[in-house]
Amino acid sequence: ELFGVKSTAPGATDGWKWSTYAEFAEQVDAFRAALAALGVGPGDKVGIVSDNRPEWAIACYATYGLRAAFVPMYEAQKPEEWEFILNDSAARVVIGSRQDTYEKLLRVRDNVPSLTRVIGMDLAEGHADRFATLLGQGRANPVRAEHPTWDEIAGFIYTSGTTGKPKGVILSHGNICSNINAIHSIFTFESTDRSLSFLPWAHSFGQTCELHGLLSMGASMAINDDVPNLLPNLAVVKPTILFAVPRIFNRVYDNLNKQMAERPAFIRNLFYRAIAARTKVGKGEAIGMGDKIAVAIADRLVFTKVRERLGGRLKYAISGSAALNRDVAQFIDALGIEVYEGYGLTETSPIATANFPGNRKIGSVGKAIPEVRIVIDRSVTGDAENGEILVYGPNVMKGYHNRDDENAAVLQADAGFRTGDMGRLDPDGYLYITGRIKEQYKLENGKYVVPAPLEEEVKLSPYIANIMIHGANHEHNVALVVPDRPTLEKWAQENGVTNLEGDPKVHALLLGEIAKYGGSLKSYERPKKLLVTMEDFTTDNGMLTPTLKLKRRNVLAKYESGLEALYP
Repeated sequence: ELFGVKSTAPGATDGWKWSTYAEFAEQVDAFRAALAALGVGPGDKVGIVSDNRPEWAIACYATYGLRAAFVPMYEAQKPEEWEFILNDSAARVVIGSRQDTYEKLLRVRDNVPSLTRVIGMDLAEGHADRFATLLGQGRANPVRAEHPTWDEIAGFIYTSGTTGKPKGVILSHGNICSNINAIHSIFTFESTDRSLSFLPWAHSFGQTCELHGLLSMGASMAINDDVPNLLPNLAVVKPTILFAVPRIFNRVYDNLNKQMAERPAFIRNLFYRAIAARTKVGKGEAIGMGDKIAVAIADRLVFTKVRERLGGRLKYAISGSAALNRDVAQFIDALGIEVYEGYGLTETSPIATANFPGNRKIGSVGKAIPEVRIVIDRSVTGDAENGEILVYGPNVMKGYHNRDDENAAVLQADAGFRTGDMGRLDPDGYLYITGRIKEQYKLENGKYVVPAPLEEEVKLSPYIANIMIHGANHEHNVALVVPDRPTLEKWAQENGVTNLEGDPKVHALLLGEIAKYGGSLKSYERPKKLLVTMEDFTTDNGMLTPTLKLKRRNVLAKYESGLEALYP
């Protein structure tokens, strides 16, 4: 088995229909021939706008077999972004998933001179542009696969554009294969392993680590249909591997803490004693008989049920894309689910460092993967310990497409890549991420603030769904806070509060939560005043990137005047 999709069709098991590697290979061959008939050849670009589905992977490998480059985009992006990417990459063909996506791409086509064909996956049977129609045509006229060289371009992955227009990261087959080879070296995945795929393959983490990595090891992937269905699907699919971003682990942490708050004191105390005990064991510390008994009871009453809700077979939970809070990682680990955190960027294909079995320190993002070297440049920060992270190795991109000035800024003459991230290495070679250089700002008192790690810490509060800290060139910080609506509404009902955004009691509560959960925040880092909004940060309103990172520029465009009004 290779791909599983939800289905009510005959042959489905527990509501899931699985395709095999042999079926996938036949479809790749057919679609490769179809693309060749459309004139796609070496050096051409094939774009796709789709969430994860088998056709995505079929199109990707068919493109590779013609020595052409694959250019994925997100359904959540606006048509003008697709238009920019299609023009920037000079795409020859583009594939859309849903009917409405196909129709939007047809309207874009007139503004993209290089584009000769728009294909739709979900078009009516018999439609000339339907993906299945082209598969049939390809089967009738097979074309032999070509083998790209190590240095040939595999694809462009356009960064989400937190600060401007998307940049096309050029990744070679060698870049991606170096990451896959490293995965084989440090993780042991087998054909019996399975993931539930929900991270977008349009992003390098989902594409390289999950799609390419698991396929190269003969494992299987169930494709999640919708994020709200993730937990129910986990219970049915029973994955052994989960590739996720910190937000997913944060939700598990938050939901369990909320559930424990409703349980009897005995169960609550037992649970947290067991978590603390397992955290000690994880650090290599000894625990007493009382703690051992608490762990055994909590495991039977609570931990086992949590693991069963996640499928009951998880042996690897792999976190990437952003830093995972240490408390959350220790919490998940204490439940009996080992979390392996890594670090990288699209520009590094993406893995640069990783924790892996036998080599793991919670709170770190691991050691450099095989053939990769990490250097900390402290001259950029002037700090004795923290500096800019530089990456050297075969995973470093070929460059940004059509961005010579930006290439010059990040690609060193000695082949190193400047990540723009701040971090430090410990004596054992484990990397710790401490912030993003471009997000760092200075307060009026000369103190520097790196907001992202502080925000992630505070978001562990059950009352805070999202937060953005603000304060460049001011005397102190303020913050825009999005409360967790159900939790705040319950509190408001109990306390006679009706104005969730403006009531001083709400602001006092949230400031108290920031103080409680922001234990590592220095006094000058803590926000003194708040602007509260019930509108969450989402991809739909442009506040988050498709990989759920905060678009500070967009948030400020809407809320800066309100934040500035908090200062006297």
